Amino acid sequence: MARDLTPGTGHRRGRLRVYLGSAPGVGKTYRMLDEARRRQERGADVVVGWIECHGRRHTEAMLDGLEVVRGVHRGYRDTDFEEMDLDAVLRRKPTVVLVDELAHTNIPGGRHGKRWQDVEELLDAGIDVITTVNIQHLESLNDVVQKITGIPQRETVPDEVVRRADQIELVDMAPQALRRRMAHGNVYKAEKVDAALSNYFRVGNLTALRELALLWVAGRVDEGLRDYRASHNIDRVWETRERVVVALTGGPEGETLIRRAARIADRTAGGDLLAVHVTRSDGLAGASSGALAQQRQLVESLGGSYHVVVGDDIPTSLLAFARAHDATQLVLGTSRRGRTARFLTGPGIGETTVDASEDIDVHMVTHEFTGRGRLPALGRRHSRRRTVAGFLAGPVVPSLLTLVLSQFHDTVNLTTDALIFQLGVVVVALLGGATSALLASLVASVLLNYFFIPPVHAFTIGETNNIIALVVFAAVALTVSTVVDHATRLTARAARATAEAETLSTLAGSVLRGADALPALLEKSRTAFGMSSVALLGRTGGEVLASCDAAAEAKDAADGDRAARAAAPDRDPVTTEVPVGADAVLVLTGRRLPAADQRVLTAFAAHVAAALERDRLAVVAAEVEPIKAADRMRTALLAAVSHDLRTPLAAALASVGSLRSPDVEFSPEDQAELLATADESLVKLTRLVDNLLDMSRLQAGALTLHLAETHLDEILPRALDSLADPYAPVQPLDLETVPPVLADPPLLERVLANVITNALRYNAPGAPVLVAASHHAGRVELRVIDRGPGIAPEDRDRVFLPFQRLGDTDNTTGVGLGLALSRGLAEAMDGSLEVEDTPGGGTTMLLTLPAAPARPVPADPLPADPLPARPVRTGPMPVQHPGEAPV
Repeated sequence: MARDLTPGTGHRRGRLRVYLGSAPGVGKTYRMLDEARRRQERGADVVVGWIECHGRRHTEAMLDGLEVVRGVHRGYRDTDFEEMDLDAVLRRKPTVVLVDELAHTNIPGGRHGKRWQDVEELLDAGIDVITTVNIQHLESLNDVVQKITGIPQRETVPDEVVRRADQIELVDMAPQALRRRMAHGNVYKAEKVDAALSNYFRVGNLTALRELALLWVAGRVDEGLRDYRASHNIDRVWETRERVVVALTGGPEGETLIRRAARIADRTAGGDLLAVHVTRSDGLAGASSGALAQQRQLVESLGGSYHVVVGDDIPTSLLAFARAHDATQLVLGTSRRGRTARFLTGPGIGETTVDASEDIDVHMVTHEFTGRGRLPALGRRHSRRRTVAGFLAGPVVPSLLTLVLSQFHDTVNLTTDALIFQLGVVVVALLGGATSALLASLVASVLLNYFFIPPVHAFTIGETNNIIALVVFAAVALTVSTVVDHATRLTARAARATAEAETLSTLAGSVLRGADALPALLEKSRTAFGMSSVALLGRTGGEVLASCDAAAEAKDAADGDRAARAAAPDRDPVTTEVPVGADAVLVLTGRRLPAADQRVLTAFAAHVAAALERDRLAVVAAEVEPIKAADRMRTALLAAVSHDLRTPLAAALASVGSLRSPDVEFSPEDQAELLATADESLVKLTRLVDNLLDMSRLQAGALTLHLAETHLDEILPRALDSLADPYAPVQPLDLETVPPVLADPPLLERVLANVITNALRYNAPGAPVLVAASHHAGRVELRVIDRGPGIAPEDRDRVFLPFQRLGDTDNTTGVGLGLALSRGLAEAMDGSLEVEDTPGGGTTMLLTLPAAPARPVPADPLPADPLPARPVRTGPMPVQHPGEAPV
């Protein structure tokens, strides 16, 4: 393959080789280094731009003898990181460069945000690149991988970047072999092996990821094969994979053909099923849209794909579609036309397709509707009234024209008479159709001969030209009337098709815009077909699943109207039933529906079936979601408290065990220190258990509240006394000036303690945490203000998630329950807890609670106790860890 030219430069673009793996550890980097050594032995100038060995000794050994370009160091959040030095590689300008982990996100400060963008620049510079990527990092498969593994992949690379590679090589390994590699310590360090094997590297996950990788590469190979055949003008089918195309007409035999084609495709591994419907270019084909909708649903449920192509020559369109998709077999149904119809109209679609199929096998499948079709109706079916009017107009219109033209016999010639009679025939054709026009043309010919062609008042014609004129008149009248009738029929079909399309479009729009699809569908079907009621019933017990009744909507009308309706004579309504899937039936009550409306109604039923299935899946998902949430909560709880429960418990046990040891005598100071350690550890343990219990009560909705009038200047000292450092630098402002709040005092004390503890943890050294209060519109706002690093707007909701901290990589700094519990308790007391920016830098936690109702003031009120003064410590404060935010 010729190498592309870099746009705007004139020199050749580098070639890209990608080693694609199904999971980490399959050997992509090792294979990349092996390829580099092979090219180096052949004399190529190869350098290593960036490599990630992850401590794997076999991979590191492959670096011997290869030139490695030193990386560049960049700082990010007080941490030093090393990245590929793109400029150094460009200055070095080797023939081939190795760049590991294509989907990597670069540290801010470089020229590009993603490593694949660095690779694009290297390719534009004419340098060949060898790189690696895992299947889970492809953008199109990101959500699929998350569903399989439960782990979101934040580093992705666009599929098009990998698709444009000159070579893609799959590095494959069986799941059991990969797990053995991990167990032997060849992938991760020993302390990470157990967790990896029990989570991401389960056999099911690895098998699914392996299948994704194989299918993606197979699709890429299939694209390359199609490009090759197109570039070399190869029209013959290459049977590299069985692809079965089934042709659907919208007829009742469609389901039989689909199931037969699916069985043919299933006989070979990897067989594809494609269903295609050919519609006319004018959009006026008479296929049933409802039947096609049901057949499409059946095809997709069997793992196939549904396609619609436009073409007036159906056999040619079918074979062109089959060849374009490299199909090996084509499934058609035998003709529904009878012998007479086949004799009159010639060979059908099936026979024509077989004759032109060449190397595509065509299966003609018999079905129960074979030979049961009828000849197409000639002309347009009008209503009874228009048919009668047309037959009456056939002789009447020419007679009236004869009466009028007889008055102008001396001034109007024969040509004008013939044209006027012809206009009358066209009018009759518009009114009653081709049959009435035929009658009108015969009557007009007779009258024209008798009254206007010499000799008049006789059925003889004296001149040959007049004979020719009469014959031409009759032929033109018949031809024009037939064309007019055909145009009228097409216009009616177009109007009908437009109305059906608008109805279905409105239906789809109402479903998409509505919150509840099933009631919207039933209401739309009732109004669209003018029915009095629509109900969705179960097939087994007749249970009413959903209903829409116009009479029920009018029950709130005036009493007189209800009495009038009650006195009106009842007429038996007509009931129309349409099956909806296998378990329900759609029942419409009202007028009798014509066949055309029933065809559209079938499409409505297909939408109802889909909405019913969607509702069922939503109910199942809603039932499963609490279980998933509880499972996530238990998993997070076990992962989070593994350190926080063990640490204080171990410290308390060690202190108490030392005091009880008979082998060691402790001085009074040592005993006091050990007791203080045990006491502090048990306090931490008690606080953690209380938080966990309160969070579990919140999650279960079992938290009991005792709301009472609570003064903030009384609650704050108790909250500060519960802190680990009772003399922490906290400065209250104006708490005594705000009215009391309606809250549960112990829970409010817990909220304040958690929020203040969080502020102290991330506050700037030497600066006090301010606690200010204000009153507005029946709400009391309490602000806890720190001068820490602040929280980015996109992270303000994440800080309230339980069992995590922003920037944490482990759980050694706490379980992260403080703010999650505080927000839950605040909302339980009809309050809120939000994050704001502190002017000048920092974070402000805004706690809002309802003010307590005002009480009558006693005659001689006692002065309120002032808030006790607290010392403000100005010594060193805890320093924030890099990458963390106040949580």
